[in-house]
Order: sequence, then C-alpha cells, then structure tokens
Amino acid sequence: MSVWTIIGIIAVLIVVYIIFVYNKLIVLKTRINNSWSQIDVQLKRRYDLIPNLVNTVKGYIKHEKTVLENLTKARASMFDAKSLPEKAKASNMMSDALKSLFAVAENYPNLKANQNFMMLQEELSGTEDKIAYSRQFYNDNVMSYNATIQQFPAFILANMFKFERVEFFKIEEPAKKVVKVEF
Repeated sequence: MSVWTIIGIIAVLIVVYIIFVYNKLIVLKTRINNSWSQIDVQLKRRYDLIPNLVNTVKGYIKHEKTVLENLTKARASMFDAKSLPEKAKASNMMSDALKSLFAVAENYPNLKANQNFMMLQEELSGTEDKIAYSRQFYNDNVMSYNATIQQFPAFILANMFKFERVEFFKIEEPAKKVVKVEF
C-alpha cells in the first residue's frame, strides 16, 4: 500500500467520524427540542384547566381572594413567558399557587365534595405528574447533550459548528421547601 492510499483512508475515516459526531449532536439537540415541546404541551394543559378550577372554587372561598388572585397572576405569567428560564419561573409560580389553593380547599368541606372540583383537582394532579416527568425527560436529554459537547474530540466539532450548552429546567429554592398545611 502506498502512502497516498493510507492518507486517503485516514481522510475518509476522519470525514466519516465528523459526519457521525455532527449527526449525533443534531439528534441530541432535536431530542431536547422535542422534550421541551412535551413540557410546553403539559404547561398549556395546566394553563387551560385553571379557569375552570377558579370558576368552580369562586363561590366557595370568597374570603380567600388572594389565593385566587395569585392563581390568576401565575396563569398570566405562564402566558407571557417566552424563554426557558421565564417558563420555569412561571411554572414554579403556578405550582405554588395551586398548592395554596388545594391547602385552602381543605377548609371547605362542600368544595372538597364538589364533583367538578374533585375532577379538576384530579386532572391537575395528573398534569403535574406529567410536567414532572417531562421536566425529568428534558433534563436527561440536556445532560446527554451537554456531556457530549464537552467530550473530546466531539467538543472540537461542537465549537466549530457552534453547538452551545443548554440550561436545565430548574425549580427555584422556594418551590423546593416542604409545604406546610395547617388545619
């Protein structure tokens, strides 16, 4: 074998490797976008359920006006949020508002027995579980992607093609605290 044949084979292997790594980065980036879309779907579902919940609760907890106002503000912030950090913050705000609402509802036996409220509470609980799963799926994809773009020699291609780190979907410190419910 001549030197030129060996150089040609090495060049072909390098090109194949570059294509492989580039395609892997594209797949990982697409998974992140898909998993973010799944979070968005669940946040939209929760956003759409809130007005029904508020209308069901209004007649029962007239004295708890701030709880409903906070829930309405949280819903509005979900609508206004555009970036990932804004949506994460709005999602945390919504979770806090829902926790407060359900804690207050404990003081209203007629509300707790209301069929619409029970159904909406169950739907929201299911949606919250789906949001948690979607966040985990998103963060798993972000972890794989971020690890790949930092590994040698893939980081050379990642820098060359401007693949940048992606932020994890984080919850804020207040949302990590244990919710205290008193009766």
